[in-house]
This record gives sequence, structure tokens and C-alpha cells, in this order.
Amino acid sequence: MGLLTIGAFAKASRLSPKALRLYDELGLLPPARVDPVTGYRLYAPEQLEQARLVAWLRRLGMPLARIQHVCTLEAGPAAQEVRTYWARVEAETVARRDLASFLVGHLSWKDPTMSPTVKPLGIRYAALSDKGLVRESNQDTAYAGSRLLAVADGYGPQGAPAGAAAVDALKCLETDGIPAGDLLNVLEDAIDRAKQAVCGIAGAVPSPEEAGTTLTAMLWTGSQLALVHIGDSRVYLLRDGELFQITQDHTMVQAMVDEGRLSPEEAASHPQRSLLVRALGRGADGTPDVRLHDARQGDRYLLCSDGLSTVVPTEEIRRVLTDTGEPEQATRELIALANGSGGPDNTSCVVADVMELQQ
Repeated sequence: MGLLTIGAFAKASRLSPKALRLYDELGLLPPARVDPVTGYRLYAPEQLEQARLVAWLRRLGMPLARIQHVCTLEAGPAAQEVRTYWARVEAETVARRDLASFLVGHLSWKDPTMSPTVKPLGIRYAALSDKGLVRESNQDTAYAGSRLLAVADGYGPQGAPAGAAAVDALKCLETDGIPAGDLLNVLEDAIDRAKQAVCGIAGAVPSPEEAGTTLTAMLWTGSQLALVHIGDSRVYLLRDGELFQITQDHTMVQAMVDEGRLSPEEAASHPQRSLLVRALGRGADGTPDVRLHDARQGDRYLLCSDGLSTVVPTEEIRRVLTDTGEPEQATRELIALANGSGGPDNTSCVVADVMELQQ
């Protein structure tokens, strides 16, 4: 079979002649021959496989520069590159989905015809932090107030003040004066203040080690909880006896699980399971997950640092949250479980119960 004209090749490869000319100019898919007289591009039949691959990758939305790299790889590495790219797309989609969900809930709450509750609800809460049995100091910060719940897990030489600064930057949210229409802007401003505070702490003392913190916080709005999450501290929701993890760990290992490169069981014992891909600190990606949760009477929320979640099985966490009455008792029992498992890290817990207010 001889060379194909650009029109025939375009039809066979499902790429337009315009796209083929562009890919030639970029060096992505040069023709086998260019007629010296007419300038027509001619393609070899064996180029169809690469052309179809380019077409499929474009349908995925992959940038041309990355497609060019994929086309230089053998089949196995090329497949891994596509897997990695798609995992990132899905992660970005999740972040956009969370923001869309936040906005839908936020705007619905502003609409009086879509009020999510008729009962006045409140929260009762407790916070407790412990340095554990191995660490010399406690770099965690746990805070619970009538509107703000927060856990920060600092790292590096200035980890403790970094975590405390991040939480302190959010304490201005402990006010009844936040208009419903300003909630998203208020949260964004508070996160910006937390970033600035942490960067100020991290840059105050020169050190070869980076310093920063995770930050996981919930703001009580009266019938909803607005969540802000960066890092690998977690939020669990106990509802009707079932325990749900409602945050996603921002760690390298979790990214590998999302990409299919590790199983959850392998991730649990991976030596780099605490390596963060998002945090507050100089040079770190501090993009938060932000969402709203409609609260129900009887819900119980747990915010905890990874000092609890990495050593205490989820079923044990569920048992304590189910069987204990007061939030303060639950925090004590959870930290006792972490220390009973060796207490290798600082552990912080915040427990909050949603209840009907007495009128």
C-alpha cells in the first residue's frame, strides 16, 4: 500500500487535515513525505496507529506537549503516563465537584423556600491533644468552640507554632455576624490569613527543613457545617450507626492509590504514607477542599490528626464514637486507644454532636 494523501489519512485516523498540519508543525506527527512541487503532505499507513493514539489522547483532553511525550514511550510506560494523567484529571474534577456542591448548598440555604431544617440545632463539643508516647513534643493543635472546630498537625522545626498560627487565624470565625451570602468569601479570606500566618512562622527561623502544617476545620453555620481541609488530618461522620470518612488524604500514597499503583492495604504500611502533597507552608500547595454538610440531629463529627487514624482501626473508632456519651469522654477514649497502640505520634481529636436546641 502506497502513501496516503492528507485527506485520506485524516479520514482513516479521525483527525482533521487542519489538526494534521498543526501536529506536523509541532513535530508531533510529521508526514512521511512532503511533495517538493505541490507541498502536499503524504503519510505512511504505519503512521495510522500513532495518529489514532494522538486522536484518543486529545479526546481525553491531554495537552499536546504531554501527548508528544507519551508518543515517545514504549507501551507500558505510555500506559502508566495515561493512568497518571487521568488520575490528576479525576482529582481536579473532584475538587470542582466539591466546589459546585458547596455553591449549590450555599445558594439553596440562602433561598428561604429551600431551608434545610425547621428545628434550631446546635453543637456540643470537646477537643483534646496529646503528644503520645514517642515524640518529645506536641506539634498538634486541637480547638473546639461554639462555631469553629479545628485540628492542625504541624511538621518541621517550627511545626508546633505553625499549626497554632493556622488555627488562630480561623478563630475570627467565632462570631454570629457572618451573613449567609458572605460565607464562601469569609472562608477564603480566613484560609489566606492562615497561609500568611504559617509562612510567617516558617520563614522566621532559617532551617534546612521545611516547616508547615495540615489544617482541617469545620465552621458551624446553624444547620450546616462548612468544611475546609488541607493535608492528612481527617473528618469522620457518625450517622445512624454508620461511620463515613468525609475528607480525602492529601498524601503521595493516597494519590498512588487513586492512580491504581497501590492498594489501600499496601498504602496502610507504605513507608511514605505521611508524605504530603498539600499543606500550609512555604512552597507547598495550599489549595483547600471546601464543601458544605447539612447537619442532622444526632450526627457526631470527629476531626483527628493522623496520629489516631494511622494506628487505630476504623471499626474501633466507630465503636468509641457509638458507645460513648459525652464528646469529652470520646476524645479521651480515642487518644487512649492511640497510646495503647504505641502512641508513635501526637494525637488530636475534636468531637462534636449535633443536637436540638432547647427553646
